[in-house]
Amino acid sequence: MKKQTIQFARGLVLLPFFTASSPFAMLYEMNLFSNYAVVEESVSLAEERAGKIDAYFAKRGMPLEGHGAKFVAEAEKNGLDWRLLPAIAIKESTGGKFACGYNPFGWGSCKIVKFKSWDAAIETVAHNLGGNNPVTSRYYNGTTTEEKLHHYNGSVVPTYTGEVLEFMELIEKTEVNKDRA
Repeated sequence: MKKQTIQFARGLVLLPFFTASSPFAMLYEMNLFSNYAVVEESVSLAEERAGKIDAYFAKRGMPLEGHGAKFVAEAEKNGLDWRLLPAIAIKESTGGKFACGYNPFGWGSCKIVKFKSWDAAIETVAHNLGGNNPVTSRYYNGTTTEEKLHHYNGSVVPTYTGEVLEFMELIEKTEVNKDRA
């Protein structure tokens, strides 16, 4: 009987913590709503960035138009600047116009990898530049954008890093046509 009384008392003590009117439940709900606002803001920022990439490609008739969301998602997933991969694609293949197959990045000098789609190329290069491939991580893991670019092609072409950084700025400054989006 004493054990049942103790369990009953514990239940009474804990009951307010689990009811909707308790301060703890209200704090829990407020935290959910604040997390929702952060997620919503993050989604709109990702959409804005994807729109800028797509608008830049569209204005110039580049085949990678429509892949802005993929560029942004893979950049976020791999800890990259959202403008880096599109800028490399612009520098290497004019946004896919002069790509070797589905390789707009010139990855592996277009000799070691044959991608099955633009998305596969974006995923692979983002994974590598993010430092997540053990084979290439010594070049890219824990490096700045400038260092990544230097290892990517800047050691061969001295102006490479600066040129890609300029494309990154142009992408960021691109106006998104709201009627199109």
